[in-house]
Amino acid sequence: MPVTLDPDAAFVFKAFQEAGRPAYETLSPEEAREYYREARFVCSPEPPELKSVVPLAVPAPHGLIPGRIYTPNKLRQADGVAPCLVFFHGGGWVIGDLDTHDVVCRKLADEGQLIVISIDYRRAPEHKFPAAVDDAIAATAWIAAHAKELGIDATRLLVGGDSAGGNLATVAAIAARDGNGPAISGQVLIYPATDFTMAHPSHSEPETSILLTHSVIRWFRDHYLDGTADIHDWRASPALAKTLVGLPPAYVLTAGADPLRDEGDDYARRLTQAGVAVTHRTFPGQFHGFFTMGKLLQQANIAASEIGAWLRALN
Repeated sequence: MPVTLDPDAAFVFKAFQEAGRPAYETLSPEEAREYYREARFVCSPEPPELKSVVPLAVPAPHGLIPGRIYTPNKLRQADGVAPCLVFFHGGGWVIGDLDTHDVVCRKLADEGQLIVISIDYRRAPEHKFPAAVDDAIAATAWIAAHAKELGIDATRLLVGGDSAGGNLATVAAIAARDGNGPAISGQVLIYPATDFTMAHPSHSEPETSILLTHSVIRWFRDHYLDGTADIHDWRASPALAKTLVGLPPAYVLTAGADPLRDEGDDYARRLTQAGVAVTHRTFPGQFHGFFTMGKLLQQANIAASEIGAWLRALN
């Protein structure tokens, strides 16, 4: 479908083009990680002041999963415990880390007036699918089991993430539903990757191949998955789960100039059809990744504020 970038998004895209930024698929994973990290620091807005930001180490079968706990100055507490959003960063399961999404987590904690715990799951290609999934599920379960000592209300535990992190959040929510817990009270899905078949029209439209290009998606896929059979595993493609009935309320954000647009839209629609309460917000003139660019794109800050309002209204 025709896509017209908002003026500020068009300006940012042009600036990236003129900077001669290398395509991720021409880099090694290590090089891509460093380049992504540098770009995030340039694009991130000033972080809000929080009460505390402290490291966390979550025990898992393979060892410790690094994390970070964000506590805002204004925290919605009842009986000494507060709601918590377990956040999984984006980056195609290959790049991204706690630092690249530090400001995002600070903003969500501040806007939502809740604790945010960011999880640094294992990345590909060193750790192929389903390592990241296993870490997301294990971290969510551990946080729920240790909610009291973390100052968290286990009945107000949410999962969320952007892009690949949105994928992991959907999978963690489905796994919690199917595994008798932990109870998840909501999910924040920011342009989530939900379907590795990549059959939706937005995966082939030239207007969506902006920053996150069609070729780099395939590069991420080939590093992350262990073979074509994994494409049809619901833990890689949560849109292929047998049913979405019984999942927690969802906030789903999609962008018009995004290869993942249609699968995100479709997932929101299917959640609604399954009886899930869904708030679906689309930014038609933005590209994939805009949410982390609040220094350059005001709509990123608008989105963060809207998500914060949704979080406050939910619980």
